[in-house]
Amino acid sequence: MKKKLSFFIFISIAVILIIGYAFLDKKIYTKSAAAFLFILAIVQVFVLQFFLRNQLRNDVIKANLRLRVDELKESLDSAEELASHKSIYLSNMSYEIRTPLNTVLGMLNMLKQTALNGDQTAQVEIAEYSSKHLLQLVNMITYNAEANKGNLELNLKSIDLKTDLSKLFKVLEYQAWEKSLEFEYKFLSEEKDNFLVIGDTAKIQQVLINLVNNAIKFTNAGKISIIVDQSVGIDNDQIITFYIKDTGVGMKPEEVKQVFNIPDGVYSNSILKDYRGGGMGISISQKLVEFMGGELKLESKENEGSTFYFSLQLKKTFNLKAVQEIEKPILSDKFNVLVAEDNRMNQKVIKFLLERQGADCTFAKNGLEAVDLYKILDFDMVFMDIYMPNMDGYEATKFIKETDKYLVNKTPIIGVSASAFEKDIEKAKHAGIDDFLAKPIEVKKLKNLLVKFSKTKTSA
Repeated sequence: MKKKLSFFIFISIAVILIIGYAFLDKKIYTKSAAAFLFILAIVQVFVLQFFLRNQLRNDVIKANLRLRVDELKESLDSAEELASHKSIYLSNMSYEIRTPLNTVLGMLNMLKQTALNGDQTAQVEIAEYSSKHLLQLVNMITYNAEANKGNLELNLKSIDLKTDLSKLFKVLEYQAWEKSLEFEYKFLSEEKDNFLVIGDTAKIQQVLINLVNNAIKFTNAGKISIIVDQSVGIDNDQIITFYIKDTGVGMKPEEVKQVFNIPDGVYSNSILKDYRGGGMGISISQKLVEFMGGELKLESKENEGSTFYFSLQLKKTFNLKAVQEIEKPILSDKFNVLVAEDNRMNQKVIKFLLERQGADCTFAKNGLEAVDLYKILDFDMVFMDIYMPNMDGYEATKFIKETDKYLVNKTPIIGVSASAFEKDIEKAKHAGIDDFLAKPIEVKKLKNLLVKFSKTKTSA
């Protein structure tokens, strides 16, 4: 505005000089010069009024903005003070609840050591599980609050996952029974593997508590299944994959894409709103998994159920590792495999499993990349993850089957997914997928598929 006003004043002065020069040179008469100057004065008045009005409006806007900024700063200070008070209150409340709960659990433990009949033992166990459930909820709330603030540090130590998690799953099992749900958990590992891993057991358990609590909350009938797959070891590291499956309400495809971007407990779906506290802990679990070097994934079908899963690469301890037998690969000739998988940790898992059977792996991180690689390279088999960004496994299979190369080679395509519902398998067949491999991958089934579809010599 100031630049425009300066330019206008400069033009006005120039016009006055021109009129003065013309008057002195007798090119215009007195009356004409006076008329021009009068018109110029009127224009200047209107222009100056316009500029002054805009300046006044801008000053008012600036004053209002300063006032608003001051109000926002004051509100922010109040919010931070309130959050601090809430944090202190939450910590105090947690302490006040945990103290008597620990006493209750201690007394129940002492009571178990006495001579009880069968009914009394069952009653004490129910009371103990209920107390542990309450203690677990208190710990979950306080720990989630700390994680949400970003106060995260890794507390690494040697852990025996099967021993530690079995105790946790027993408590979660009781919670599932309260809703008349089936509950099962299993650990997949090779018997010859005898070692501990280095990890943060508290954070791993917190993620599992959050995800299993959600699974129980959103499941009205059916089963909750937990699988801990620790059968894949690479040198001094162990890749451990956790699967939490339920037969609950499930989610629509658009909800699955947004679930990790929604704040805790905030869902637009009217069905999910019927579940108090729904969604709590998912974003916290995502943060914890990423902090430990993994990635939380979700596969879900509306009205059929959901599967959350994540993988962690943990260091092995060396003092407890048993001597491993050398396993001969099942494939004796060169065998090239295309693996379409977007999750890096899952890539490591399937790479280890396939290479141990004598296969050479090439990876694509989505369906588009898988189609392009198939067109330019030769493969004996394709392992196609069903749910991938940009292009899913169904579409990629369709495009591969339309290529001239496929018409000649008829390359077997194996669907891979943690979502192994009957409809998924049926949809895979309709898409032209030759067979289906569920996550976690069972080595025995993988071997059977290699033998079934391999055109090379195998040791089977």
